[in-house]
Amino acid sequence: MTELATMDFHAQPQAGEPKPWAFPAPERGSLGNGLTVLRCHRPGQQVVAVEVLLDAPLDAEPAGLDGVATIMARAFSEGTDKHSAEEFAAELERCGATLDAHADHPGVRLSLEVPVSRLAKALGLLADALRAPAFADGEVERLVRNRLDEIPHELANPSRRAAKELSKELFPADSRMSRPRQGTEETVAAVDSAAVRAFYERHVRPATATAVVVGDLTGVDLDALLGETLGAWTGAAAEPRPVPPVTADDRGRVVIVDRPGAVQTQLLIGRTGADRHDRVWPAQVLGTYCLGGTLTSRLDRVLREEKGYTYGVRAFGQVLRSAPDGTGAAMLAISGSVDTPNTGPALEDLWTVLRKLAAEGLTDAERDVAVQNLVGVAPLKYETAAAVADTLADQVEQHLPDDFQATLYRQLAATGTVEATAAVVNAFPVDRLVTVLVGDAAQIKEPVEALGIGEVTVVAAE
Repeated sequence: MTELATMDFHAQPQAGEPKPWAFPAPERGSLGNGLTVLRCHRPGQQVVAVEVLLDAPLDAEPAGLDGVATIMARAFSEGTDKHSAEEFAAELERCGATLDAHADHPGVRLSLEVPVSRLAKALGLLADALRAPAFADGEVERLVRNRLDEIPHELANPSRRAAKELSKELFPADSRMSRPRQGTEETVAAVDSAAVRAFYERHVRPATATAVVVGDLTGVDLDALLGETLGAWTGAAAEPRPVPPVTADDRGRVVIVDRPGAVQTQLLIGRTGADRHDRVWPAQVLGTYCLGGTLTSRLDRVLREEKGYTYGVRAFGQVLRSAPDGTGAAMLAISGSVDTPNTGPALEDLWTVLRKLAAEGLTDAERDVAVQNLVGVAPLKYETAAAVADTLADQVEQHLPDDFQATLYRQLAATGTVEATAAVVNAFPVDRLVTVLVGDAAQIKEPVEALGIGEVTVVAAE
């Protein structure tokens, strides 16, 4: 009791000086087989993240085989020349590792996470999957069946159905971007092990691949590990592959995907715009965040807080394909859902927000909050090795310099209110937006037509 009585309970710890933070800078190198390597030492990150990017984009899929890249990506973890599918999964589990893969417009990406103490073993498994995947008939057939089972569920999901329709509306029918990333029932059903292997042999090789390694590499001879594992992967060099430019038709119009009896309407309003190589990107990011990036944004303040139409509406920019020659593009979109009877009023208020933004501009307070939310929380966003590796891989995939993310945060902080206003107004012009509504056409068609935001077409939900 005497000690407690003499303790000073009023003394408080003093805050120290804030430490400057910048997005981590990687070291760049290559292996003898041509594989590009980016490494980033992150002290304390005992779970290492590895991202491998393959130059196997969706627009390289053969005609009639949309989805073969997705099946190939999933098949990488279904056995090698050394292990069956079951054995490969068991070996990963013994390492405490996870291995995921997916295909998107820029290419195929494999993501490995593993404790640093098991890194050597896990890299060996990853290298085997890339070097000599089994692509067994039975495993590919199972993956195809699984994918076919997924498609009806995706079509039943209003947000996924809206995204499918928006891509179909925006892009030319002969463009891969107009069709579902993971294929349709018809094209996926045509995929077999021979098609997967042919796609692999044509597009997967170390000379056109990049590996990103992030984590605490203290005491790790990464050069030796990579040389013994991914360095043993061989393949021929590849000729430069022509990349078609992104073209889109953003004439203002409305498409209603009819869901009779739906109690809610899913909204997806979009067009294509500048990608990350454009000088306007930082201002576009900032302005779009002010419009619909958080609960305090303009769209939420009106549609959620004032009118109670929705639980939330978001505005965002998502890179589709990025290229320094100007052939890339980003999807600029507004997404949310509203109750069916208020579909017309909600759209009217949404267009009013956009018109008011163009007439009056953003406020300095909105800009300041956006900068704080985007820049101020960045150190928390990148606490894990996986988050850093994912962003570095995005930069490689989008042909950006290694210091892009660090530079972007400085640019966001330096962007003024006027610049952010101009960028978001240009991103979302009221007369150049394609609106997709998934809902009950019998109830929403007439009030939407009355708004005059574009010709209204109704299509079946499938």
